[in-house]
Amino acid sequence: MEKISVKKGVVLQRKGDINSRVYFVESGLLRSYTIDEKGKEHIYMFGPEGWLVADSCEPNAPCQLFIDAIEDTTINVVSKEDLLKEGPDINALLRRIDTMQTRIIMLMSSNAKERYEHFIKTYPNIIQRVPLKMVASYLGITPEALSRVRHELSQKN
Repeated sequence: MEKISVKKGVVLQRKGDINSRVYFVESGLLRSYTIDEKGKEHIYMFGPEGWLVADSCEPNAPCQLFIDAIEDTTINVVSKEDLLKEGPDINALLRRIDTMQTRIIMLMSSNAKERYEHFIKTYPNIIQRVPLKMVASYLGITPEALSRVRHELSQKN
């Protein structure tokens, strides 16, 4: 495992790269995302402290996701081969799988308000750390729709 510090904005992985790495976030914040043919970003996940961020591509296959630092970040970098030899952090891996499964179900069956409320529960410490346009991208809604949801929730409280 290699421990490195990266500055905000550094791209750790680009779509098409070969031999993806697994990043365990010690401090800071990563995100993984894709960019569609129209140039629009779609955020797959955020990686705050204690989270694993990785692309699920096979060894020697092109990656599907970009991974970059939203804040100055300290990470432990592990190759997938080394991860398999050393054994994964099961708790971090299970949290990642659970988050992704729930996210997929929410995108298929929940409205914007429910997705936003789930985002707050999943990532309670990052709402003030990321731009709202990234939150909207993660939720699969426009920034304007996110503003309406936030306004509606603030009126209830």
